[in-house]
Amino acid sequence: MNAQSIRLQKRQPHWPRKIGRALLILVAVSFLAVFLVLPLSVVFVEAFRQGMHVYLSSINQPEALSAIRLTLLVAVIAVPLNIVFGVAAAWAMARFEFRGKALLGAFIDLPFSISPVISGLVYVLLFGAQGWFGPWLDAHNVKIIFAVPGLVLATIFITLPFVARELIPLMQAQGSDEEEAARVLGAGGWQMFFRVTLPNIRWALLYGVLLSNARAMGEFGAVSVVSGHIRGLTTTMPLEVEMRYNEYDYVGAFAIASLLALLALLTLAIKTLLEWHYGDEIATHAPGSH
Repeated sequence: MNAQSIRLQKRQPHWPRKIGRALLILVAVSFLAVFLVLPLSVVFVEAFRQGMHVYLSSINQPEALSAIRLTLLVAVIAVPLNIVFGVAAAWAMARFEFRGKALLGAFIDLPFSISPVISGLVYVLLFGAQGWFGPWLDAHNVKIIFAVPGLVLATIFITLPFVARELIPLMQAQGSDEEEAARVLGAGGWQMFFRVTLPNIRWALLYGVLLSNARAMGEFGAVSVVSGHIRGLTTTMPLEVEMRYNEYDYVGAFAIASLLALLALLTLAIKTLLEWHYGDEIATHAPGSH
């Protein structure tokens, strides 16, 4: 066998690999174009179909402004509470061994496996007029269902896993050596958390917050069940989109939907900028880098 035939044999396997790579890239790009880019483009095209004046007029309506304020209010309440829970749950799961640890992990993942509509229905069964605590709440004039507290509870349930699931694998991979060293040097619990633990988990925590916030503002199913669709009082932006669409106000529906899409794109842009500016530091604190 001469040298030329040997070189040909070495070159041949590269062509199937290149073709396979090109096909995989083409399939991925096509899938994203059809199922992500195209629908997202349609939202903005329909929102601006009748011009900027009609678009701004649809957003400036009192019902739309109320939906925007309520969406932001629910997110402002739910996300910080999930931060507290997520950090506490991650610390417990990563640093301690206790009975029921696996069960706690299963409960954290529960909102991923339960339909949001079912989670909203659970709160109705608990706090609704005919629910377990409904008569007592009604007697004390406490409104949960068909009011802001119900929206907050449903949103917390739906967004509960995001922060915890970002932190748990990172904290387990990092171990507790640095925290134990800080404790040996005399650091108190809060000092250890703010000077050692928090700096090591801040990027994963930020990712969890971004994901939780995006889901909180875009949640529909659970919020729809507990809201009662009281326009101007309990309708968030996704619910306002549905109501306008059902009323054949397509431009108004797509106008509100475009705001939700812009919020999602803003979340993605912030995440991308953080990775671009602080990529090395993020990689340093990623699992497996220690």
